[in-house]
Amino acid sequence: MPDLPQRKNLPHEIPSWVSDGDVYFITICANPKGVNQLCHPEVAVRLWESMGFRQSRGEWWMHLAVFMPDHLHALMCFARTPGMKRSISQWKRYAAREFHIHWQDGFFDHRLRTDESWLEKSHYIRMNPVRARLVDQAEAWPYVWPKISLR
Repeated sequence: MPDLPQRKNLPHEIPSWVSDGDVYFITICANPKGVNQLCHPEVAVRLWESMGFRQSRGEWWMHLAVFMPDHLHALMCFARTPGMKRSISQWKRYAAREFHIHWQDGFFDHRLRTDESWLEKSHYIRMNPVRARLVDQAEAWPYVWPKISLR
């Protein structure tokens, strides 16, 4: 059997040539897949609060975030200091300690480059609960920040 390709270890640092305020599509997964760790009302509220706290400190700016049972998607900007990698790592460590969430190592990031990409990713994020057959309409999913309509 041939060797399987090895996953690349991404740096998750914002390159110096990237403008401040650029938006990133972020995915953070819980471990194991398929186990609901994020979509419990009391946990979700406290996770939102912890994310809002980091935003109030200027570490990041959330434009959109959706919790799914075993992962989250977000559109976010990051301050250069402490940076994307450190901000997310510290938040994951806090969430693991406070809410007993088990995370997969690392996270996925992709810098959005156009308005079209912004619309495509925000639609993808909002429709994730519908594709997963958790709700019939995106507006019915309660684990969204901010509460917005697709209309």
